[in-house]
Amino acid sequence: MRKPIIAGNWKMNKTMAETKAMIAELAPMVEGAECDVVLCVPYTDIATAKKAARGTAIKIGAENVHWAEKGAFTGEVSAQMLKELKVDYVIIGHSERRQYFGETDQTVNMRTQAALAAKLKPIVCVGETEQERESGKTEEVLYRQLTEGLKGFKSKDFDKIVVAYEPVWAIGTGKTATANDANETIAYIRSVLNKKFRGVGEKVRIQYGGSMNTKNCKELMAMPEIDGGLIGGASLKAQDFSQIVNYNK
Repeated sequence: MRKPIIAGNWKMNKTMAETKAMIAELAPMVEGAECDVVLCVPYTDIATAKKAARGTAIKIGAENVHWAEKGAFTGEVSAQMLKELKVDYVIIGHSERRQYFGETDQTVNMRTQAALAAKLKPIVCVGETEQERESGKTEEVLYRQLTEGLKGFKSKDFDKIVVAYEPVWAIGTGKTATANDANETIAYIRSVLNKKFRGVGEKVRIQYGGSMNTKNCKELMAMPEIDGGLIGGASLKAQDFSQIVNYNK
């Protein structure tokens, strides 16, 4: 059985003081959760978040990682730097990184390699734009992102990799795929992983990341192929995020 994973992506939100207060409020709400609970926070909040989450059910992640060990990469952070902070997870290839900061399938691949080498758990994001969806290219885009972004990885590497399907047209727009559509698309992702990476699809946890919220989480999480959610806006409020984490109660 694949254990569900609900991860919050705070994006560029929350100061250290706000981080400390949020986790203090959230921790008792998610104690005993039947899924893995993760908060991926800005770099400046990681140390505060780790301290605040100590002894709770909450794991802390980062929102990006560079592929190089060190060097002239102004503004970037290496996997070893994150490892030193005892980060558990790291988001890689989020659509906002692809859209605004030139992320490609090749850089996703290199970042994922670096994360695994440092024993971090990558949350690798894939997903199509609205134009690609309307042009009937969803499967073509996902196939490319998966096969290029994860090229060269061995079966054992997928024990740590989480995949997040985030249809770009449903991020921050209020739009969301129907539960059946999301389930079917994630089933396709799983089939590609099975075909290209020797049957790993059955063990890889695949999240849905397109505006999962308190209203639709139960329906989405009831789908057999959906193993969790990568949560944006709803992860910034303890009450909302805890309700998603406790979707089965």
